[in-house]
Amino acid sequence: MKKILIQLTAVFSLGVMLSACHKAEVVNISQPLVSTANGIKSDTLSGTVKGTMLAGKTYYVKSDVTVNDGDTLMMQSGVHLIILGDGATPASSPEIFMHGTFISLGTKDAPNYITVKNAADLHTQAAAQNYTNVFKGWWGGITCTPAAPTPSKPNPAGGDAIIKWTHIEFGGAPAGTNDDQSFYASGDPRYNMYFANITKNLIIEDSWFFGSKDDNIRVSGGKISIMRNTFELCGGVGGEFFNMKSGTVGDLAYNMCIGAATNSLKASDAGTTGTQCNVNMYNNTMVNGGYRQTKTGRGGSIDYEKSARGSMYNNLVVNCRFGPRITSDADVVNIKYNNQYLYGYSPAIVAQFYSVDGVGTKQSGDIMSTTPQQNDPKFYGYDVNQYNFTANPGPISANLQPYAVIGIGTSNFKLQTSSPALGKGKTDFSPMMAVKTTGDFGTTITLPGKDIGAYQNDGTGNQH
Repeated sequence: MKKILIQLTAVFSLGVMLSACHKAEVVNISQPLVSTANGIKSDTLSGTVKGTMLAGKTYYVKSDVTVNDGDTLMMQSGVHLIILGDGATPASSPEIFMHGTFISLGTKDAPNYITVKNAADLHTQAAAQNYTNVFKGWWGGITCTPAAPTPSKPNPAGGDAIIKWTHIEFGGAPAGTNDDQSFYASGDPRYNMYFANITKNLIIEDSWFFGSKDDNIRVSGGKISIMRNTFELCGGVGGEFFNMKSGTVGDLAYNMCIGAATNSLKASDAGTTGTQCNVNMYNNTMVNGGYRQTKTGRGGSIDYEKSARGSMYNNLVVNCRFGPRITSDADVVNIKYNNQYLYGYSPAIVAQFYSVDGVGTKQSGDIMSTTPQQNDPKFYGYDVNQYNFTANPGPISANLQPYAVIGIGTSNFKLQTSSPALGKGKTDFSPMMAVKTTGDFGTTITLPGKDIGAYQNDGTGNQH
């Protein structure tokens, strides 16, 4: 069987200069050569795999799968990868060990799915407020790390992860002895995705994540570009949508986040990579986050802590348990922030627009008020006052949170033409652009927008 010809490494090493061919995006410059001769014929993946899952086909995983260093596993558009896990034990809850390169190239018209066989029932249960099985953790997620060194390959390089227009959901099954105990102790809930490779790229664009038991995605080192995604209802009693540790560098923008257990986005320099966690978070929308976290004082929207640095602009935070949190042990002098839009139903939420256990303060371009229910952002199809807590509770179990306030459903979070958020964004700064390659196998970076939040009045930004 011919080996798939993917020249990603060469393309990424070129560090191609970016060019803004559209006023709001950095778009395609070059593409690597790809041959799909190594199409995967079997409908079940098992053991060591590589090659291409062919467009429109359904594949199954019923035991752990490994992609070796130097190999690539690719999904063409319209692929369904069904994980046959029960969440009961590590052995019965498969994991994808990605030591090579992973590529999922869904499209708007033909997205990819990495999910479980009973996903439709689980989504229905969530909509019906029966969260017992939604947060069960049915499979082991995707773990992207270099392989362990061997005498024949003492320095395995690992690979990139490139995910576009893809649904990934319902991870969280307990870890076992096959997992690296440095980040997954036996019995720990595994994430929808874990990425740890400081020399490689994690690109996630226009994708959907739902229903993890703990953290949805955790990154412990890597160059990241996280653009225009939807993060929904993750974490049973704790966990972030996107949790970044030491060695993580890059941009997160235009992400729609609703119903996080703790923070939507968290940056911490915890770890020993030797490269400071440095991330820009701009033009994200965060709604009704932070209420399921059972530990006192944890966040609910954006969090910088433990020597992390970066910038935070143009974020729309609505009815989150806590607003932006910058702790005193963060790299405070190197955190730049302004132009947040903060809305709260109750006095207690308004009092925590900037978390009181942090050092962040109101900035000149912020839109916020000391009066509850003032400055409604005016979403097209969502009532911000339906999450009508009169206090700032916590923790509160998922079963006490109507799905309408922690799930997308039929809501529309675009802004009306009368929204106070229009035209109030800061645009005179640049993304970090840590990922240098663009195109089908690179990133498409949407530049800072003039409107606050993930949706722009000119139709750019989040496309969901």
